[in-house]
Amino acid sequence: MNINRRRVLQGMTAGVGIMGASRMSYASTRSYGFTHGIASGDPLSDRVILWTRYLPKAGASKVDGQLSEIIWQVADDASFTRLVASGTAATHAGRDYTVKVDATGLEAGKRYFYRFRVNGEYSPTGSTKTLPVGDVAQFRMAVASCSNYPQGYFHAYDDIAKSDLDVVLHLGDYIYEYARGVYVNPIAEETLGRAVEPENEILTLDDYRARYAVYRADKDLQAAHASHPWICVWDDHELMNNTWKAGAQNHNEGEGDFDERIAMARKVYHEWMPIRTAAQTDQAPIYRQFQVGNLADLIMLDTRLHGRDEQLIYQRDIPKAGGAEAFVKELLMNPNRTILGAEQENWLASQLAAGRDRGATWQIIGQQVLMGKLIAPVLSKDAIDSMALPKYYRERLEGMREIAEAGLPMNLDAWDGYPVCRERIHAVFKRFAKNPVVLAGDTHNGWAFNMQDQEGDAIGVEIGTPGITSPGMEAYLPAPPDVLRKALKASSKELYDLDTARRGWTHIEFTPEATTSKWRFVSTILESRYSISESEPIVCKVGEKQFG
Repeated sequence: MNINRRRVLQGMTAGVGIMGASRMSYASTRSYGFTHGIASGDPLSDRVILWTRYLPKAGASKVDGQLSEIIWQVADDASFTRLVASGTAATHAGRDYTVKVDATGLEAGKRYFYRFRVNGEYSPTGSTKTLPVGDVAQFRMAVASCSNYPQGYFHAYDDIAKSDLDVVLHLGDYIYEYARGVYVNPIAEETLGRAVEPENEILTLDDYRARYAVYRADKDLQAAHASHPWICVWDDHELMNNTWKAGAQNHNEGEGDFDERIAMARKVYHEWMPIRTAAQTDQAPIYRQFQVGNLADLIMLDTRLHGRDEQLIYQRDIPKAGGAEAFVKELLMNPNRTILGAEQENWLASQLAAGRDRGATWQIIGQQVLMGKLIAPVLSKDAIDSMALPKYYRERLEGMREIAEAGLPMNLDAWDGYPVCRERIHAVFKRFAKNPVVLAGDTHNGWAFNMQDQEGDAIGVEIGTPGITSPGMEAYLPAPPDVLRKALKASSKELYDLDTARRGWTHIEFTPEATTSKWRFVSTILESRYSISESEPIVCKVGEKQFG
C-alpha cells in the first residue's frame, strides 16, 4: 500500500477567537503596472531582497521587452522622509517582468519600509526587517506551508500579516501544479471563484508563471508578503507531486523531459519568490544558512530535490522484495539511500560545526518533510467495522492496518522512508548541535516530536506546521479523532502532540532560555469571516532537547 499523503489528528487547544476581516481574499490581477504587490525576503544583518512585478501597458515604449529605470527606495519611516537606501533596477519579458533587488547597507535588527516607483506610479509600501547581531532577547517566526488556492481562502496568511513577527518561514507547497478540478474543494473552486489558471496541469514556462500569478493575486498572500520578510524553500508542488532528484509521481510519459520541466519550475520560482538568487542563476542549490545573532543558526535544507533518492512505495516494493521483512532489510534500511545527497549531508555537518564554534544557542533546521518517526497506528478490525465509513475509506484503513501490524512507517515520502540517512543526521546533531529544532511542512497537520536516535538518546525536537488550506488527515483517514489520536500516540513513541483537524500556521518564539511553539488555527477557509484559536504552548527549554 502506498501511504504517502496527508496524515493524522487533533491536539490540545485553548482557543479564544479574534474575528478576521470580512473582505474577500480574491483579487483580480491588474493588466499593467504593479500587478502583484511587493515582497521581501532572505534578510541578512545588512541587506534584504526586495521584490515586485511591473507589467508595462500594451504598446508602451520599451526596447526588446526591457523596462529600465525602476526606482526602489528603503526608509526607516513609513512616510519615506528618511531614505536610507535607493537605486534603480530593470526587468524584461524574459523574467516575466518581475523585479528583485538586493538592498544593502542596512542596519542589523531594524524594521524598514520599502517601495518601488515607475513613471511616477508607486507600488504599495512594504515592511521588512534585517536579522539581528550579537545578543538577541527574542526572535519570533511564522512557519507556513501547503497553501492550495482552490481549497479555500488564505485566512492564515491574513493572520500572519497581522502578527508581530521577525520573519516568515515558508516550507513549501506555495503553489500546486494540478489541473483545474484536481485536488480542489468544489465550493472554493466553483462558488468562491478560486479556480486556477491555466486550466491544465502546469508543464511549460508560461504555465508555471500563470499559476504563480493567480496565487499572488490573493490579497491575504500579498498582505503577508508586504508585512514581513520571508525565507522560503520549495517542496514538491512548486515542481510536481512527490518529486525526487530524477523524477516525480506527477511527471508522466508525454509530459516532456523531466530535467527541462524542473529547470522551468526552478526558473519561475526564482522569478516570483523573494529569494536571493546565487550568481544571477536560478539553478544553484536552494539550501542555505542564516544567522540570528548569537541566538540561533537557521539552516534551510532541500529534502525534496537536490539529492533525494526515489521514494519507496509499499504496494510496489514489498512484492518486489519478496515480503515485508526483505523489504525492510534490503530496501528501507539500504545505507546508500539518502534524502539529502552526500554533498548536502556534508554541508549540513559543516554548518552545524561552525555554529557550535561560534556559540549559537539554537540550531533551527527549516526543511520540508517530517523527520520524527511516525509509525502507522494499529486500528483493530472491530474498530474499523464500527465506523460508519464509505467502502473506499474502510479499505484504506484496512490497508493501513496491514502496514501497522508490521510496525512500518505511515509515510515513505518523509524521513521515515530514509531511516539510515536520518540516523546519520541524528549523529551529526548529537556531535555538533546543542539545541536542534527541526521545522517541517508537507503534511497539512500539526505535529510535535521528541526525536531519538537508535540508542534512544534525545536528539532534538521537531514541529510540523498545519497547512494554510490543504486538507489534512480528516480527509485522508476519517476515523474519529479520539480513536486516531490514541492509536498514533501508542504507535509512535516520539510523538508528543498532534493536530490533524484544522488549517493554520505555527508561531515560534526563540529566547536564550526556551523555544515556545503555538499552532494558530483558522475557524474556516470557506467563509469570508473567520476566527482564530490557539493551541497550548509547546515548550522546549535550552539544553533539554525535548518538549515537556
